[in-house]
Amino acid sequence: MRLNSDAPSVVIAAGASFRYGAAPALEEASFTIPEGAITTLIGPNGSGKSTLLHAIAGLMSPVTGTITVSAGRRIAYVLQATKVNEALPVTVREVVAMGRYATAGPYRRLGAADRAAVDTALERMRITPLARRHLRELSGGQRQRVFVAQGIAQDHDLLLLDEPLTGLDLVSARAIDDVLHEEQQAGRTVIITSHALNEAAAGDWVILLAGRVVASGPPQQVLTRENLAAAYGSILLHEGERFVLEDPAHRPVPGRHEHGSRAGDGGAAVVP
Repeated sequence: MRLNSDAPSVVIAAGASFRYGAAPALEEASFTIPEGAITTLIGPNGSGKSTLLHAIAGLMSPVTGTITVSAGRRIAYVLQATKVNEALPVTVREVVAMGRYATAGPYRRLGAADRAAVDTALERMRITPLARRHLRELSGGQRQRVFVAQGIAQDHDLLLLDEPLTGLDLVSARAIDDVLHEEQQAGRTVIITSHALNEAAAGDWVILLAGRVVASGPPQQVLTRENLAAAYGSILLHEGERFVLEDPAHRPVPGRHEHGSRAGDGGAAVVP
């Protein structure tokens, strides 16, 4: 989907710095995120991606500067399945239904509209046949689909996802990728973190991080050799007319999906 050049900014940061205790996480970040875009936060490990996602979700405040989300925007935040205890004694449907708790009242009694939202989320993520199964019985990709379903079951205008496509099986990655684009087509803003350059190149907007904002804007303006070298340094290799990240922690695995076929080349490469 082509981004409307007149789209207003739904997130605005001005000189925002974040720390964990005395340790800096992100310094003097200034950027905007357009409404209705699929935006990718990308950079090496420790570059500030998750910190920035937390801040947009309202879970962290800057120690200096400001970060604001347009008034009235409802946010759904989906963590990686690997960061959640999948051994919890709950079924898939119960996990997805948790996304409705904020609007279900003090006793968490789900009404007809809540149950319909859960059913729709299960169907969109293609996990309806798994509804009665427990998390511990699912594969990693299936668990990730469950938590994305929990996110989209919520009433939301912004959907935030922490590395939703990293290392997934093909079926799960396609299901999640399809939903990200469906969310955009429905007029919502999608913000994801990623390590894959081709995922960033396939979206509408990119914020390239390295403990600071190296660059932000459309992929073709951000993912240049100069900006990538500034962000990645020695783990960025130049092979002919493309760049490859020599990152053992996020190297493609046989049989797993690397999102971004719209960008053309393999999982960790981008054409300058």
